[in-house]
Amino acid sequence: MKPKGTQHCRQRRSLARGEVQIAKARELRRNETESEEVAWRLLRTLRFNGFKFRRQHAVGQYIVDFCCPQRRLIVELDGSVHGQPSQTKRDTSRDAELKRRGYTVTRFPNGIVLEAPELFL
Repeated sequence: MKPKGTQHCRQRRSLARGEVQIAKARELRRNETESEEVAWRLLRTLRFNGFKFRRQHAVGQYIVDFCCPQRRLIVELDGSVHGQPSQTKRDTSRDAELKRRGYTVTRFPNGIVLEAPELFL
């Protein structure tokens, strides 16, 4: 039996994810934006429909905002920085790699989650 007050720590981890990537994902979860917090609450309501999302989930070399591994679906929330040409180029390259891995990537502006949550879902 485990001593009271200790946290469970998984003994095995995916070989596809390194310690640095796991630490970064944990930090992103702890410091989520308001849009990410609302989106997470909304996406969790879909679990009864077969969509079990993970937030700040490592897929290959990337950490995606939300991922439903069973459906191979990734949901990304984009802030204003994603409108800049250099970031758009990186996003396109990233999305292409995720698609090569068999995922469907959907991108939404941050504002839609807060202003029209029903459209986001």
